Amino acid sequence: MTSVIYNGTVIHKRFKPKIHFFKYKVFSLLIDLSELNILNKKISFFSYNRFNLISFFDKDHGERDGSSLIEWVKKILRKNKIDAKNIKIKLLCYPRILGYVFNPLSIFYIYNKDEKLISILYEVKNTFGEQHTYIFKIENDNLLKHNCEKKFHVSPFIEMNCDYYFKILKPSEKISVIIDQYQSNEKILYASQDGIRTELTSSELMKSYLKHPLMTFKIILAIHFEAFKLWAKGIKFIKKKLKIKNNITFEN
Repeated sequence: MTSVIYNGTVIHKRFKPKIHFFKYKVFSLLIDLSELNILNKKISFFSYNRFNLISFFDKDHGERDGSSLIEWVKKILRKNKIDAKNIKIKLLCYPRILGYVFNPLSIFYIYNKDEKLISILYEVKNTFGEQHTYIFKIENDNLLKHNCEKKFHVSPFIEMNCDYYFKILKPSEKISVIIDQYQSNEKILYASQDGIRTELTSSELMKSYLKHPLMTFKIILAIHFEAFKLWAKGIKFIKKKLKIKNNITFEN
């Protein structure tokens, strides 16, 4: 079993046009997708594609239609000329709790047969039920740095003419995901998630749940509460211009 839990913290800090900050505790799962059926049998209160206290559904990611995530990843890797043979796919995400989840960002880590990272997929969702996946090919599999233009409407308080700068560590004893967002060469937002690894066992998963019993509900409530505070500070509301369902872009 290589699937694990990461207990940690999410931080958002906005710099312009006004300072805004929030921080909260979370736990995430780093799931080896080939181990989902084992987890389903091993942990009584965890289910795969079925309701439970904690669960994981294929339809929350990828094509969003319940089809195989492994085959979805392989298909888009081949389409973008990345070797999809003998790969291992791990997904960092929040699980469903009591049937509900919202993942603002999920990360697919793609390893080759030598356990080296060859690709990263950033799967970004907004509260309109839309999703965009940014695909990066990886050369250095330890400290990962890359950037791209923003192509997807996320916050109604940030314009589209922005750039993302990603910096993440290969998952090990700790995870670190940092995203800096720039507009006109000025940093306007810093977002990060960190975590410390714990084995994915029944007892450890229950401990994480008891620390954050309504975590997924808290996340979506916090998003709307922080949006209200931004509006109250007088920050301009940006209307979404395009309707999409599930886009994918390959980034250099």
